[in-house]
Amino acid sequence: MMDYAGKVAWITGASSGIGAALARELAARGAHVVLSGRDAARLEEVAADCGAKGTESLIIAFDVRDDAALAQATAKAIAWKGHVDIAFANAGISQRSRALKTAMQVYRDIIEVDLVAQIAFTQGLIGHMAERGSGALGFISSIAGKVGVPMRTAYSAAKFGLAGYADALRGELSINGVSVHTIYPGSVATNVSRNALNADGTQRGRSDKAIDEGIPADVAARQMLDGIAVGEREIIVAEGGEKMMGELRRTPEALFDQVADMVAKGYMDKLEQQ
Repeated sequence: MMDYAGKVAWITGASSGIGAALARELAARGAHVVLSGRDAARLEEVAADCGAKGTESLIIAFDVRDDAALAQATAKAIAWKGHVDIAFANAGISQRSRALKTAMQVYRDIIEVDLVAQIAFTQGLIGHMAERGSGALGFISSIAGKVGVPMRTAYSAAKFGLAGYADALRGELSINGVSVHTIYPGSVATNVSRNALNADGTQRGRSDKAIDEGIPADVAARQMLDGIAVGEREIIVAEGGEKMMGELRRTPEALFDQVADMVAKGYMDKLEQQ
């Protein structure tokens, strides 16, 4: 079982919602936390809540879509304590609009933030982790990344994509001591719906009943960290019908093992030589 005490954990989208809850829970478990997002003032507020005895916080405010800023942030995060042990690709934005009415730019914007930027964030760290022979990566997908949900076609596309990247990466890194955990939250009580994009790309500005009555963010964060601690590769954090949908689409553990076995037997080396 993973012990978070003394570990360095970096969270994108840490200024609110699941990201902020993960930061607080990690600090409560003794981890040092690197907090990233665009709003430095809000990150400062989260950092003030992460003052568990013996833990420290580092704020790196930047836009995950800015490649140059990301590269600088990665160097700074690693240099802080000499390593990053755990990284959470969490930053994202949702959607509430019919595909028939949704502007193509909404698809581009959501996929850029929720998928491409999270891949870029991870790519900057995997070499560091593989070289050290240890590390854990947590990808915050969604039940909408397991089951396509109406009014969220862009969001589902991005979250399915993030899960696919994580699954492929898990196989590759299985020989490097780096674990990959894909997390599928259902309705969690955050501002995700309020901040979601309308069909024209404007902010929705109001929440959903399901979100307002969802799992408290701190409870969800505890479930996520408990799952990672015991090595769960898919972690479904949901209730009721959402949990049922996620469980119906859960990937069999034997399939993950089969992919890892392929890699251990030289699959990648053979493919590169063809």
